[in-house]
Amino acid sequence: MIPGFQDLMLPLLELAKDGEEHSFKDAVDELAKQLDLTPEERSKLLPSGTDRVFRNRVGWAKTHLKKAGLLTYPKRGYFKITDRGREVLEKNLDRIDIKYLDRFKEFQEFRKSSQVEEDEDGFEELEEYTPEDLIEMGYKNYIDSLANELLDKVKESPWEFFEDLVVDLLVKMGYGGSIKDAGRSIGGVGDEGIDGVIKQDILGLDVIYIQAKKWENTITRPEVQKFAGALQGMNAVKGVFITTSNFSNNAKDYAESITSKVILINGEELAKLMIEHGVGVSVKSLYQIKDIDNDYFLGE
Repeated sequence: MIPGFQDLMLPLLELAKDGEEHSFKDAVDELAKQLDLTPEERSKLLPSGTDRVFRNRVGWAKTHLKKAGLLTYPKRGYFKITDRGREVLEKNLDRIDIKYLDRFKEFQEFRKSSQVEEDEDGFEELEEYTPEDLIEMGYKNYIDSLANELLDKVKESPWEFFEDLVVDLLVKMGYGGSIKDAGRSIGGVGDEGIDGVIKQDILGLDVIYIQAKKWENTITRPEVQKFAGALQGMNAVKGVFITTSNFSNNAKDYAESITSKVILINGEELAKLMIEHGVGVSVKSLYQIKDIDNDYFLGE
């Protein structure tokens, strides 16, 4: 689990206790090793894709320690402990957090200029997170809500509309070449569990067979077996099974155990793919996350 930025304050300050200048990049690597983070945890990106979560949280820990006067920035990309930082380490604290840093006047001024009022409901809970964390949580909650609403719309639609929706989505994902080409290749096949065929690429070098079911009931193993058998009958090795409902665990296990590559997409995944690729949704608002352009200030 990736620690919160407040949990990183003390380890970061201890890393600088030798009084030397430390590069931020090396500090991120060293703390990741100390915390035994997995490669997946180290590489996890923020929703914006502009930074890694762990690196971002170390950065916020560094910023807060600097605003409290415990660290200083001797040059770009480097930090160094201050006399105040050494004094704090000598106290052998178990933790350094916002509550502790609030005893320093400089940090109080920083908080007044950058945070919400302290008497607002939930403030203590919110301050556990970086601004990027809050954006990520808010975005995830919004997408989950939108996906539920979108799936309800899909379930209410007629079968013919669902068939067109599958074509639109696959084309937006890069399959089929064009709506015109894909539209000719899907629908009406109905050959032993196969609902359609679509090109894997714009040149048609390979094809993917499709099963699309607008169901309420859970898709069980026999349905997936039927689809896999149809693939074998067509000498095909790639298939996508799309449903508005869900797949049983036995169905998932079976799809993973066979030699043919069968991808299962349930209703929740379908809705989120639609959102990701702009099918059935439109842009309501755009928010840009900006950061300091250090090259500008260096005249580069």
